[in-house]
Amino acid sequence: MVYIALLRGINVGGKNKIDMKLLKQTFEQVGMTDVVTYINTGNIIFSYKGLSKFELSSCLEEAIHHDFGLQIKVVVLSINDVREITNAIPDTWKNDKDMKSDVMFLWDEIDDESVLGNLVIKPNIDTVKYVPGAILWSVDKKNVTKSGMSKIIGSKIYKQVTIRNVNTVRKIYQLMQAQTS
Repeated sequence: MVYIALLRGINVGGKNKIDMKLLKQTFEQVGMTDVVTYINTGNIIFSYKGLSKFELSSCLEEAIHHDFGLQIKVVVLSINDVREITNAIPDTWKNDKDMKSDVMFLWDEIDDESVLGNLVIKPNIDTVKYVPGAILWSVDKKNVTKSGMSKIIGSKIYKQVTIRNVNTVRKIYQLMQAQTS
């Protein structure tokens, strides 16, 4: 099965620095195959058979702690999970000079549509959608400072998500698909 491991908070603002080549080796040492990293923010595609997503997350978190001395949360999603999330992103959503569109991948503990009730969503500015495993959020760049999106930073929920922009999510899915062919 093809999976993506999404690491939270590495190589951001000079904190939790991890070299992607070394991270790839860590994944291979614990039995992951066909390991590919994408950009420097902790997106690792790999194949594995035999463990559940929860068990894979625990295994990878332990390996990262052992090899790098960092307590990093790892969210593991199957290619099927990523397909569902990617297909739910409206085709018109982009991350460019005019639009900011993100995918907030949820920890299992908060993965429920009710999580939307704990967010500051401004209906005339924000477009927000829940899909199992993620919250999709888009706003026109001219309204970013008025958006509820920035209010998530520092909240309880913020500590239970890892965020990627929609362009990155689409590319991750393409890379995952390439491993299945």
